[in-house]
Amino acid sequence: MASALVGGLLKNGFGSERIAVVEVDPAARDRLHAEFGVHATSDLGNAVNGSTVIVLAVKPQQLREVARQLRPALSGQLLVTIAAGIRTRDLSRWLGGYVQVVRVMPNTPALVRAGVSVLYAMPEVNVDDRRRAESILSSVGATLWVEREDLLDGVTAVSGSGPAYVFYFMEAMEQAAAELGLTPEQSRQLTQQTFVGAALLAQQSSDPPGLLRARVTSKGGTTERALKSLEEDSVKASIVRAIRYAAQRSRELGDELGQDPGRSAA
Repeated sequence: MASALVGGLLKNGFGSERIAVVEVDPAARDRLHAEFGVHATSDLGNAVNGSTVIVLAVKPQQLREVARQLRPALSGQLLVTIAAGIRTRDLSRWLGGYVQVVRVMPNTPALVRAGVSVLYAMPEVNVDDRRRAESILSSVGATLWVEREDLLDGVTAVSGSGPAYVFYFMEAMEQAAAELGLTPEQSRQLTQQTFVGAALLAQQSSDPPGLLRARVTSKGGTTERALKSLEEDSVKASIVRAIRYAAQRSRELGDELGQDPGRSAA
């Protein structure tokens, strides 16, 4: 995700000389410098010095230690965190009460600049810093804000995990196409283009998905029979239940990841 953000910023005209990346792996540092021309270093303090925005794109399990190292170098910069599951109050606590924090839940289509990122800002973050955060994430796709952090659990379940649901459905469609005699290449092309086209149609229409579905469904036709089978198998209800389970797991992870050593979740 960090590479996607760097690439998106550069394509949006952000100068490479204005970007510093902290990476502990020497091979990864060399790759980042070669690919993007940005300054890549292992020295966190050196990278942060003089910065206005710091993006924390690390694994959730690493964030507490990164916050410990970062804390002495903070001097009013905006922190944008995309570490899944870590709530702002926990990150703020690890940073000694630092409150200039925006939390973001992006998704993997950001890798092709077609993602959607949902942002939440702590109340102390001003309008200018909210705009800065949004400009960074808009370089890899659409953005929207929520004013309650707990809504990010639902966001995680819908759009954060959502690409996996789409790929799961695509797997099934490709399997069915192959069983009906189409080649793997044909199955893949038909499935992919169907998803791309349907998504574009939904995006460009003001009608809800249910109405768009109804327009494709002729009485007594093939689509009606397929949808009847899906309804008999409670596929829609299963999808809704699965997303609710994902949101529940997101809340649980927030509780687990936010714990300090020796401290139990409330």
